[in-house]
Amino acid sequence: MPASISRNRHYGRLAAIAATTALTAAIFVLPAKAATDAKAVLTTYSDIALAKYEDSLTSAKALDTAIEALIAKPSDETLKAAREAWKAARIPYQQTEVYRFGNAIVDDWEGRVNAWPLDEGLIDYVDKGYGTESDENSLYTANVIANPSIEINGQKVDASKITPELLAGTLQEAGGIEANVASGYHAIEFLLWGQDLNGTGPGAGNRPYTDYDTANCTGGNCDRRGQYLNAASDLLVADLEEMVGNWKADGAARKALLDGDAKAGISTILTGMGSLSYGELAGERMKLGLLLHDPEEEHDCFSDNTHISHLYDAVGIRNAYHGSYKRIDGSTVEGPSVSDMVKEADAGLDTELSGKLDTTVAKMEAIQARAVGGEAYDQQIGEGNTEGNATVQAAIDALVDQTKSIERAVAALKLDAIAFEGSDSLDSPDKVFQ
Repeated sequence: MPASISRNRHYGRLAAIAATTALTAAIFVLPAKAATDAKAVLTTYSDIALAKYEDSLTSAKALDTAIEALIAKPSDETLKAAREAWKAARIPYQQTEVYRFGNAIVDDWEGRVNAWPLDEGLIDYVDKGYGTESDENSLYTANVIANPSIEINGQKVDASKITPELLAGTLQEAGGIEANVASGYHAIEFLLWGQDLNGTGPGAGNRPYTDYDTANCTGGNCDRRGQYLNAASDLLVADLEEMVGNWKADGAARKALLDGDAKAGISTILTGMGSLSYGELAGERMKLGLLLHDPEEEHDCFSDNTHISHLYDAVGIRNAYHGSYKRIDGSTVEGPSVSDMVKEADAGLDTELSGKLDTTVAKMEAIQARAVGGEAYDQQIGEGNTEGNATVQAAIDALVDQTKSIERAVAALKLDAIAFEGSDSLDSPDKVFQ
């Protein structure tokens, strides 16, 4: 209250009117709320990237510890613990995939840790039904674990010691073949589960722990199999440490965003969201396998963990939009977001896109519920499984639908048009069968 009013009580009514008028005037001259700062949004996005990769590293280290225990003392218990650690490691990592496509540093690196599908005969023994040769890959059944010397493009390679350097520098995409995946989550997955020989029937890979028991060895070369698994695990940890560094305060990925044009940075976020939603997840990872009813096209094909990987890809897209991530320790990293910017430009569109992101997650949770109930993802895409097929198709439809709203968000923010990743399975399905 102004001092003059407190000293002149007999002017109370007039003073009250004056004060009300002044307050009303003050309300009208208050500045409008400042628009969300794009640089602040990019900082949130970078902080969440760091948190996600740190969580991925923490869980990969836990996996590495479990693998060391398996190799030191092979048993059903240590094998089960290593498998559970692998599954746990997938949850934070899959949420990072939304950082692909727009961030060149992430895209160039990603194949080292999550490339799929892989020709597992490069790594270890396979079932006779796998075949013995491929017109496209001379290393289709090279079986590095069984062979201390192999030939790549006519050159002999010494594989007597299986090290991270051998995997990363020589075997990964050997001969220029993308299916020669020697490292990362899926190589480790194969070494923990073995091939899933059940087709679209129930059951995952069933590698016995004795494949690592040098005293009672099955599958042959148990010592070298342990060397390979250990090397792949060590390499995964090292690769994730590298990516954590890229998102720290002076990291290359963070600086590329924050030192560049802010509008281009926002486009980077939406590029990752749209490309993962449409071409990668809805198309290559889901619709292709559904069209072919082929279990070889599921993302985590050895472990039957695909329902988890798809779900957390969708969760990752959603938390990129909302600028919020729940860490594995229960804490939350959050801040100004693309959602805030879209809400300021078109509140109805923000509501629409937020709702569609929630719908997609719910459709993925429906796939997960069927898997938890005993019907794995490869069974859900099986030919003749009408209900399972429909459940997967509903998630694909939701991903496609949310991509349309992501495109509208690009326009609402007056960004340059973005060409999201496509997929023949969505855009030209007839080509899939040619």
